[in-house]
Amino acid sequence: MGDFNLALVIVAIVLCIVVFIFNVYLLVNYQHPDDKNQAYFPKFVVVLGLSVAAISILMLPADVANRQACRHAIYNGSCNLTLPMKDLWLAIYILDAVLVFFIIPFAMFYYEGDQDKSIGKRIKSALLWVVSTAVVCGLVLGILYGLVGKVDFTVRHLSSSTTQFPSTWENFSSGQQCIGNGVHQCSAYSANASSEKTWTMRTTFPEYVVALATIVGSVLFSIFGGVGISCLPLGLIFAFIRRPKAVITRSQYIKEATELSKKARELKKATDALHQEERSGSKGRKWRKNVKAVEKELLQLEEDVKLLEEMYPQGEKAETSWALTVLGYLAKLVLGILGLIVSVAWVAHIVIYLLVDPPLSPFLNDVFIKLDDIWGLLGTAAFAFFCFYLLLAVIAGAMMLGLRLVFITIHPMKWGATLMNSFLFNVGLILLCSISVIQFCSTAFAYYAQATAAQEIFGHTLQSLRGIKYLYKYNVFQIAFIVLAGLTFVYYAAFGWRRKKPSGRFQLST
Repeated sequence: MGDFNLALVIVAIVLCIVVFIFNVYLLVNYQHPDDKNQAYFPKFVVVLGLSVAAISILMLPADVANRQACRHAIYNGSCNLTLPMKDLWLAIYILDAVLVFFIIPFAMFYYEGDQDKSIGKRIKSALLWVVSTAVVCGLVLGILYGLVGKVDFTVRHLSSSTTQFPSTWENFSSGQQCIGNGVHQCSAYSANASSEKTWTMRTTFPEYVVALATIVGSVLFSIFGGVGISCLPLGLIFAFIRRPKAVITRSQYIKEATELSKKARELKKATDALHQEERSGSKGRKWRKNVKAVEKELLQLEEDVKLLEEMYPQGEKAETSWALTVLGYLAKLVLGILGLIVSVAWVAHIVIYLLVDPPLSPFLNDVFIKLDDIWGLLGTAAFAFFCFYLLLAVIAGAMMLGLRLVFITIHPMKWGATLMNSFLFNVGLILLCSISVIQFCSTAFAYYAQATAAQEIFGHTLQSLRGIKYLYKYNVFQIAFIVLAGLTFVYYAAFGWRRKKPSGRFQLST
């Protein structure tokens, strides 16, 4: 058993190092040129946040593997040599909450502060905002914990009288739960409903913080995840359908480029006007509305420029660029089809295992168990893949809603053109939703992940917490997830195949 635990620790350390290196790679390649060789603190927060989000997703498969270390234990003490998963869970999610509600907001306020101010004044301004947030959050958490920070467990008191051990087994059969000489001593088996009682216990404060953070994340998860589980694969498939079919002529390219240059000049004038208003101090509601409008039009302009470059590749390797473009769209088609299979499997599993009582089938739980029988870590790897896919669906849903709905502002991430405030915003969103992804996976795969530390925290405690348990008892988040997934599928089926039309002349609101 010691060898198994040592191997698990080594794998965990190696994966943490790989995750850290990969996140540094993402930061270097996604960052905007203006942020090179500066903004080191926001960059550290971005790498830390992404690493915590990825590690938290990997911890559930690690929890399952850690449980399997005791599956063939000969003596109970051998299980004490395994990883302290409950302590690790609480530590990673307390760190998650601190990052989301304190460190990331501080980094954003500091980064977006007035560049004309000194570093000390920018730090002071950011601290004022964060301290105000901390005081409000602390008061809310303290009051809620004092009033309703308890768990209610429903238990049934069972008792049974004794009977003499039978000399023969004539009155015993497989369909008979109790044995006796003609008299069934079945008090414990047939206890009435009046024997039910409720045990009330106060949960620990760290578990309560995790629970409330999970509720906030679950609201976002049900919205973004439900939309993303459909738009992630369908977006790839319809991107292939809307792909440029052939290279345009030079005259067509000049005509389109001229229109885009006019649009760029209009946006430049609008941006200069907004900068002038900002310097004069007139940053009112109309100014913020115009800023959002300019950001939206700039994103659309970037998409139009990218599409035009695809339709008319230039340079000495134009033919190679066009071939890579075609291969890229073919890859999107393949990934979209595979993603659609995974999405359908997720939705089917939620319906037949979570929404139907009793479940029709363990479905994916059985698949993971059978894969483990083939090779020890194969089922765990498949389990981790499904959890990661759900997190990717949340990110895809957030990006789709942010670009299409007025009341949500999403900072887009562009390869080689992402500012640190956009990075920080998206990292905070990923961290907040990662808690709910883990809770959702631990519930959806309860049969496979049974007897784990995650089950104890996210299963029994969270679903018995006073005031919150009804959201899970009536499957509110799962139902919202399925409904939004269906609506998104209908939307894509009706409008996803249409190519976006170029936007018209842009003007600021007056």
